[in-house]
This record gives sequence, structure tokens and C-alpha cells, in this order.
Amino acid sequence: MNLPEFSVRRFVSVIMIFLGILVLGLVSLVSLSTDLLPEIEIPAISIITIYPGAAAEDVESKVTKPIEDVISTVSNLDDLESVSRENMSVVTALFDFETNLDEASNDIRDLLELVKRDLPDDADDPILFKLNTSMFPILVFGVTADENYGGLYHLIDERIADPLKRVPGVGAVQFLGGMERQIRIEFDPAKIEAYGLNLSVILGTVAAENLDMPIGNIKMNQTEYIVRVPGEFTEPKQIEQVIVGVYSGRPIHLKDVATVEDSFKEKTLDIRTNGENGLILLVQKQSGANNVEVANLVRNEVKRLSNTLPDDVLISEIFDTSVFTKRSLNNMTEAVVVGGIIVILVILGFLRHVRASLIISLTIPFSLIIAFFFFFLFEYTINMVSLMSLAIAVGIVVDNAIVVLENITRHIETGSRPREASVYGTSEVGMAVVASTLTIVAVFAPMLFASGLVGIMFQQLAAAVIITVLASLFASLTLTPALASRLMYKANNKFSKSSLLKRAHKTSERWFNAVEGKYATLLSWALRNKKKTLLVTVVVFLGTGGLVPFLSTEFIPQGDTGDIQIEYEMAPGTRMETAAAVAHELEQVFRDSIPEAIHVFTRVGQSSQAFSVAIGQAGGTHKGLIGA
Repeated sequence: MNLPEFSVRRFVSVIMIFLGILVLGLVSLVSLSTDLLPEIEIPAISIITIYPGAAAEDVESKVTKPIEDVISTVSNLDDLESVSRENMSVVTALFDFETNLDEASNDIRDLLELVKRDLPDDADDPILFKLNTSMFPILVFGVTADENYGGLYHLIDERIADPLKRVPGVGAVQFLGGMERQIRIEFDPAKIEAYGLNLSVILGTVAAENLDMPIGNIKMNQTEYIVRVPGEFTEPKQIEQVIVGVYSGRPIHLKDVATVEDSFKEKTLDIRTNGENGLILLVQKQSGANNVEVANLVRNEVKRLSNTLPDDVLISEIFDTSVFTKRSLNNMTEAVVVGGIIVILVILGFLRHVRASLIISLTIPFSLIIAFFFFFLFEYTINMVSLMSLAIAVGIVVDNAIVVLENITRHIETGSRPREASVYGTSEVGMAVVASTLTIVAVFAPMLFASGLVGIMFQQLAAAVIITVLASLFASLTLTPALASRLMYKANNKFSKSSLLKRAHKTSERWFNAVEGKYATLLSWALRNKKKTLLVTVVVFLGTGGLVPFLSTEFIPQGDTGDIQIEYEMAPGTRMETAAAVAHELEQVFRDSIPEAIHVFTRVGQSSQAFSVAIGQAGGTHKGLIGA
């Protein structure tokens, strides 16, 4: 018993199989995450080293150069780039896309152990950073305050950032700007010299006093207690009372040689939102999390937490990638649905048989829905590429069903019963349908082996098309003959007694016969004039091929997110305050030139976090950015 015969005889079994496929596909669809593009892991590893208080020249000679010399020996290394700035060094190793970054990370970590002894003693240990597209923020909030600006950083850290980190799907919450608290100790060199003290000894004494010390355990009866002595400072006055030496038998406290001030760190980044000083809050999602779902959860949580803040603290949503993602996916989904409807209407227009069109139309959802099940197995996401593949497949999946159903219809019109016609008609064209399907598979299969960024982007597209086309082949050899055996009738029963439908059928029949006659005439001329036909074909081919050099190329089409950003750069060495003043003027120009702008923000200076440098963001006291 072949597949078509089994499908016709076991009609209920076939329907149950496809209902099971439908359930699996729907459950998988609900479980899939959504994102704009497939997740891409850039084949690059950055080595970030913080060297506090060092100039760019010292960072380059004492940190960047030694690290570059040792990292250049890593295998599969394609290129090596470095950035040396005040206080920080970022060395980026670029690898081939086929490189296993976990193994490369281990090799780099081993090599860094060799170079650590050559780095300055006051430089921090190097940190490895691997860039992934999931690390880019999905939400950016601007936070401003009038009266509470000094304590804004601490306020948002405790009341907003910490709760947001517990939202499902949130990977990290970062700050840019704001006034971060810092306890300053300003020493008086004259007093230190007068008391005969040493600055390094004083610093070591203060650091030793600021420790929590576990001192053991105490056993009493049947209970054991862990003893710990809390020694960390809780207020500046405690620091002032630290004894740093003895002079003439009298203890010298820190307040005798220094001034302790509860202040803020030096401002290296100026952030303004809608003309008010503040900070920027960046929210990143976890790898594989649903972009849209996480953004909705974070947005709702921010609204709830905003009610707990003082009245003068305002949180504005500056950037939301989920909006562009939803718009893009909705547009692509709409294109898939509209394309499917048009395909069904075209089929109805050519077959002029409602039941036959229904049979073929059922091939589309059953062929597409199974793709979602494989998306779930392969941990793909619903993104522009996956939806693009489904849009491509919509017009392909009906081909096999049309060929099978047309042959079944031919057998019925010659007098065969629907059940026998379904079996014989499908069996006759079965090998041809399989061959045509495999040719499509052969076209897309090489894309599965593509490497590099192209492979990451289009392996999913190729897999989706191949799976969908194979599913349509299975449906055409099983579901199509099963439904045809129950729904198809002889030609004289094809239409109702309505005279309108009969006239429409006769009219369309004359049109199709006229087109068929024209095509027969054109085909007859082509067969009689083979050289001319071949010449016209070559001319058309060369003519279209000659237009290729005039076409521009790009990897991904440009998209319009509705955001505008302008970066500017002043002379190196310009103070941040001067660059910030220019940003304030440009901010006003933005407001006057773009009245539609909802929020206008400015960023001037350089963040103390080197991760922004690792992902390619420009920074420096003389550089700024204005966005709306």
C-alpha cells in the first residue's frame, strides 16, 4: 500500500496526523521568542584593562603594547585592534566566524596570566568581554530631577535598577551619567610632614580599618555560633577617627592630617534629557529572551516604580527597540497573510472550483505551521529572516498540491470515481512532484553550509524554506488525495444550478481558451524559428546582466526607526564643560528644527565603563551626541 492509497483508505488517521501537526505548530509558535534579527555572536573578544589615573600614552606603552604582543600569538586570529585612552585600555582580537570563541577565550586567558606580571601594579586585572547582539539595550530611559539631582544616582540604583534586574528576561541594567557618591580624603602635606608620617602607611591603615573580619566560631552547649567583627565604615565621621600614627605619645587621627568629605565622583559624562540634567538607564535582555515580552514587562514595572519616587523625579522612555521590532514583524506577518490570501484567490480564479481551491488552500497553513515546530527544536526566533522565509515559501508550497489535484480532476472528468481517481492521479505524478520538490531543496541546501555572518543570517531562511517545502510535499501526497476523495465530484456536479455561476464559468473558459490559443501560436512560432528564439533569449540575458554593475549593494536594507542622532567632535583636549555647552546649543536647534521630537537627549564626555568602548561607541571629553 503506497502513501496516496493509505491516505484515501485511512482518511480519519490522516486528519488526526495533520491535527497533531497543527497542535505542535501552534504550541511551538506560542513558545517562540521574537526579535528583529537572528542572534549574532560577533567573533571578537575584547580585553579591557583599567589603569586609574594614567594618561593615554602611559596606557599604550605600559598596558596595551604588552597585551598586544602576547595576544598576537593566538591561533585563528584574523586581526588585532586596540584603543588606548585615559584610564583604560581595550584590545580587541578579531577571529574567523568558524572559530570556537570558548576555546579562544581560554587561550587568551592563559596568555594573560603570562603578561600580568609585566603590567603596572596599580592597574586592574584584565577583563575578557565577548560581544553578542543580545547585549545591546532594548530600552533606554532618561531620568531627570530638579531638587534631588545629587542623590539621583543612588535613588535610581536602589528603587529602580535593583527591582528591574529581577524582571524575567532582564539581563543587566546599567547607568550612564549621574552623580555617584564618593568619600574624598584630602591630605595636608605640611601636617603629614610635621607629624613625621608616611602617606602610603596612612592609606594602608585606613584600608585595613575598613574590613569585616570573620574571627572564628563559639560553641555553647549544643549550638555553634559564627563570630564576625563588622569593621566597614558606615559614615565619614568614623573615617576621621582612624588612628594613623603616634606623635609625642599622643595618637594622631586622620582628621588631624586630612579632611574627609562626603561628596561625589568627578563628573566625566554629561547627560541631559529634555533640557534637564540627569542620567540614562540602559536595560539589556537575556540571551534568547523575548524582546517584545521583556520590553513590555520592563515598561510596566517602570510605571509602577515611578509612583514610589519623589515628585520632581521624571522617567522618560527615550528608545525602545521592541517598537521597531513589533512594527517590522507586524508588517512582515501582514505580508505573509496577504500573500497567502492572494495565492488562494489566484488558485480559485484559475481552478474555478471552490472545493478544489479549499483543498489546495489547506496545504498552506499545514505546511507553514510545521516550520514553527522545527524553529522551536533548533532554538530559532521569530524574526525578519524567519518571516521572510515563510513569505517566500507561501507561493511554493501550493505547487505540489496543484499538480496532484489537477491530475485527480482529470481522472474524475474522464469518468473515474473520486476515490480511485485520488489514488491513481496522485501515484501518476508522485515521482514528478518529488523531483520538483527536491530541486527546490537543492537550491536552498547549500545555504545551510554558508559560513560567516551570511551563514548566521541565512541558514535559518534556508532551513525554513526546506522544511516548509518538504512539508508541502508530504501534504500533497497525503492530505490532498484524502480530501479529494471526499470532496471532489464529477464535472457536471461542479457548479450549483445558479445561472450566474454557469455564465461566469463559460466566460472565464473562453478567456482561458483564448490565452491558451495565443500561447500555442507563440510556441509554434518559437519552434519554427529556433535561432531567433535563442538569439532573443541571449540578448535579454546579456541585457539584464549588463545592468548589474549599475546596481548598488548592501548587506541589510536600511531601516527607518524614527530616531535621529548626530555626533560631533571638538578639538582634542577640550574640556567636557565646553563640549557640553555646545551640546546645549545644538539641543535647542533640535527642538526648533524638529517640533515632532518627543524627547531630546544629549551625551557629552566618556563613561567610566570601558564596555562602551569595546562595542565601538565613541567617547572622550571633546565628543558629544544629540538624539531625538
